[in-house]
Amino acid sequence: MINLENKIVLITGGSRGIGKACVEQFLNAGANVAFTFQSAKDEAEKILLAYNGSAMLKNYKVDLSDVAQIKDAVQSIIKDFGSIDILVNNAGIWKEAAIDKMSLDEWNEMMSINLTSIYLLTGLIVPSMKKNKFGKIVNIASTAGQRGEALHSHYAASKGGIISLTKSLASELGEYNITVNCVAPGWVITDMTTDSLSDPETLKKVTGDIPLKKIARPEEVAGPVLFLASNMASHITGEILNVNGGSVLCG
Repeated sequence: MINLENKIVLITGGSRGIGKACVEQFLNAGANVAFTFQSAKDEAEKILLAYNGSAMLKNYKVDLSDVAQIKDAVQSIIKDFGSIDILVNNAGIWKEAAIDKMSLDEWNEMMSINLTSIYLLTGLIVPSMKKNKFGKIVNIASTAGQRGEALHSHYAASKGGIISLTKSLASELGEYNITVNCVAPGWVITDMTTDSLSDPETLKKVTGDIPLKKIARPEEVAGPVLFLASNMASHITGEILNVNGGSVLCG
C-alpha cells in the first residue's frame, strides 16, 4: 500500500473528474492535500465535508489563466501547509476549433490554462523542492499530445508541450532529487467529455477504437498519478505513462 503520510501535495483542478479522483486517492494514502478549483465551488466544498478530519485538506479558488492569482495561491498554500512536496498539474480545458476558424483568443486561452499555468506553478514551487532536495511533479497530458487530434489542434499542441516540458524538467531537476513524470490519458468519463460521449454513435466509435473496449474512469487515471508520486517510482523520471486502454497503439 502506498503511504504518503506527512507529504504535502498540490493538485490543480481538484474539484471534479481526474483531479477529484486524485484528491481522494492522495488523502487515502495519508497525504495532506491542497487543491485548486475555478468554478465548481459546491463540488469543492463537498470534498472538504466528506474528508473532514482524515488529513489536512484545503481548497483554493484560482483562475489558472491569471498570473497574479497563481502566485497568490502558491504563497497561501505554502503559508498554510509549510511546503509543497508533490505537485500534480491536472487542471485543463478541452474545446473544439477548426484551425481556419480558431481565434487567437481561443488559442491563447488553451495555452494559458493548459500549459503556461504549469510553467508558472512549477517555477514557483521548484525552489523549495530544491532546498529540501525532494520533489515529485506529475503532469497530466493526453493521447492527443502524442498523435494529434483533428479539430482540437490547440489542445493537442498544449498537451504536446506538456510532454516536452516534462522531459526537459526531468533532466534539469534530477540532480536535486526531483522527479518529473507525465500521465497521458485517452478518453475519460468526466464532465469535460459528457456532451461528446452522450451521442450513441460517438460513444460506439470511441469505445470501439480502444483495445480494452472501455472508457477510463477518473480513478483509473488517478491511480497511476499516485504511483508516480510515491517512493515506488523513485527511479522513474521523464516518463510518459499512457493510461488509455491501449489506444495510442492504434493511432
